[in-house]
Amino acid sequence: MAVTNAMAGEAREFPFSDRNFEQLRQIAFEHTGIVLGENKRQMMYGRLARRIRQLGLSGFDDYCARLEADLDSEIGELVNAITTNLTSFFRENHHFEHLAGTALPEILAHNAGARRLRIWSAGCSTGEEPYSIAMTLAESTRLNGWDARILATDIDTSVVARADSGVYPLDRVKGMDPQRVRRWFEKGVGENAGKLRANRSLRDLIAFRSLNLLGDWPMRGPFDIIFCRNVVIYFDKETQRRLFERYADMLAPHGYLYIGHSETLFKICDRFKPVGGTIYRKA
Repeated sequence: MAVTNAMAGEAREFPFSDRNFEQLRQIAFEHTGIVLGENKRQMMYGRLARRIRQLGLSGFDDYCARLEADLDSEIGELVNAITTNLTSFFRENHHFEHLAGTALPEILAHNAGARRLRIWSAGCSTGEEPYSIAMTLAESTRLNGWDARILATDIDTSVVARADSGVYPLDRVKGMDPQRVRRWFEKGVGENAGKLRANRSLRDLIAFRSLNLLGDWPMRGPFDIIFCRNVVIYFDKETQRRLFERYADMLAPHGYLYIGHSETLFKICDRFKPVGGTIYRKA
């Protein structure tokens, strides 16, 4: 095994020592809560090697020294490199069916006096999730005259910028109802041929912001619904526990929390009641 690792190291463009790996994943954990195991070593190498080339550095020793000297100016690029952004429109569609058929009617009845609705997409990636939420809201005639807003946040500044533009290649809407695509997206022309853009009515529903979930939250809430799907799988149990406690604090009474299909609150947070399909309601 030692010989294999040595040979792999020699084949790389830049040496990547155990010390480099430990230093980088410790920085990542301290600033994002993301736990990078040994199985992420090659991923980290590949993504940060590109950054090292961009900066014109000689290798990982130089890159680690740069972080030590001026972490604030580089931490965003490090985070953008190591975070994974896998998403699609109406991913885990049962959540959107529940949102349209159960959560919205209940919350609208409860909020009928204030006529206010707030939803948070935490870990929004390139925006497919909040735009799916926006389409679900916009297709509900019950929301006419309501103050409805979606906050969409992600730690990766580059994907937040892409999401805010609302521009997607045509292949991103494969699998969506063609009628829904025609209703909510505009075809690009000229240099944007082959792309679609979410229309203004959807974009106006969403505010995109960069946010580290482990840092301070500037918003006050309360939120009626929080989507945090396929995010906490990268955190250790203690970080998950703290995060779900904060979500419970931020949710309105009887608000809903949607999490990813491989995630659970079991033995992590008892402030929610499961309603099935990785959907929880604030207890």
